[in-house]
Amino acid sequence: MSLRGISIAMEKSKSLSDIGSSRRQFLKTSSVAALGSALASPLALTRKASAARSPGDTLKVGLVGCGGRGSGAAAQALSTGEGVVLTAMGDAFEERVKSSRKSLASDDQFGQRVKVPDNACFVGLDAYQKVIDSGVDVVLLATPPGFRPQHLRAAVEAGKHVFCEKPVATDAPGVRSVLQSAAKAKEKNLALVSGYCWRYHPGRRAFYQRIHQGAIGSLRAIYATYLTGPVKPMPAASSRPAGMSDVEWQLRNWYNFVWLSGDGLVEQACHSIDKIAWAMNGVLPLKAVATGGRQFPNHEGNIFDHIDVFYEFPDGVRAFMAQRQISGCYSDNSDYLMGSEGVGTIKGWNEPTITGKESWRYSGPKADMYQVEHDELFASIRSGKPINDGIWMAHSTLMALMGRMAAYTGREISWTEALNSEEKLVPDNLTWNMDLPIKPMAMPGQTKFV
Repeated sequence: MSLRGISIAMEKSKSLSDIGSSRRQFLKTSSVAALGSALASPLALTRKASAARSPGDTLKVGLVGCGGRGSGAAAQALSTGEGVVLTAMGDAFEERVKSSRKSLASDDQFGQRVKVPDNACFVGLDAYQKVIDSGVDVVLLATPPGFRPQHLRAAVEAGKHVFCEKPVATDAPGVRSVLQSAAKAKEKNLALVSGYCWRYHPGRRAFYQRIHQGAIGSLRAIYATYLTGPVKPMPAASSRPAGMSDVEWQLRNWYNFVWLSGDGLVEQACHSIDKIAWAMNGVLPLKAVATGGRQFPNHEGNIFDHIDVFYEFPDGVRAFMAQRQISGCYSDNSDYLMGSEGVGTIKGWNEPTITGKESWRYSGPKADMYQVEHDELFASIRSGKPINDGIWMAHSTLMALMGRMAAYTGREISWTEALNSEEKLVPDNLTWNMDLPIKPMAMPGQTKFV
């Protein structure tokens, strides 16, 4: 399908069904694989069959991005069973590859299946391609999200199954690229599992299923919060080592640059935005307005530290996303759904509840959602029915980008405008020593929509 065809399908889609921690604590639980299968979403149950892999086949895994999240993803992949082996690792920085390999290999649960020789440890901006070309079957993508579209495209073109961390892009051209890759993965019967981990949480799955079945009547409004402290504060410009290139400085402080992280709304609060999308069951927002800015100096960085987004959906449904990353303030990471006949609440990490038309609190099986992602990914590969989360993970990322666009420009931004935006943040042909000036921080009312 052409990109235009994909975009039209996105605009017309009404239901996601149409388109498809603690690791050690989790390892102490039992029957997790069976639980993941029993709790699999409808998306995972209706896939087009491909040639099934025998449960006894060894699946070789390559890790791209060896920071904390990438190392965690590798541990979860290895925890899916004896038939999974880590054989290649890559990162822009050598020390991260070495540290991650050492940590994974020392784990007494799966360390013997970390089979990554020195010549399969790849370093540099092209490390992702070397991992992909090393003979692996599954690629775990966990670099800063600005690189995600390029890495996903390369993995799918090479015929690899993919675990793709969230968000999937930092600009609209990147989202459009991801849509093309997702379509290509579907054509090739490749698994593509998203790092929007709440979609794999048993209690949240049960909660949103009830919401979709009318447990609170017609959904009228959603209020989501992501109010927390700074994630990776930007060091002072004076701390930059002499001779360090623009590219290395920005990569080492990636969270603070829009082209790499997308801003806190996109990189962190995207989980809450994804739950808004989940609640809406695939109905896309019509438009959004937003407020935001930078309360505390960010030295050379260019992301906001607070953004509030106000989404409008068909039939007058509204969603409100409050995001803030400032120390010393009230914290909340919750979801409040208001319906015509009740209220649904997810307060922090507590189990979801419903009040009003019916009273309900989730009390079913528990599992580590990060592990369930990988259990279901590898099970789908072996069953010959690969999961493809591509469309909805792109939708959720674009919803976050739409909110950032509205906050940065001070404009009302429609879904169509966001999708078709030509603002390209990620540089082409990135090299270590290229000049990469830091773009000034956005100024609402002055920054132009592109």
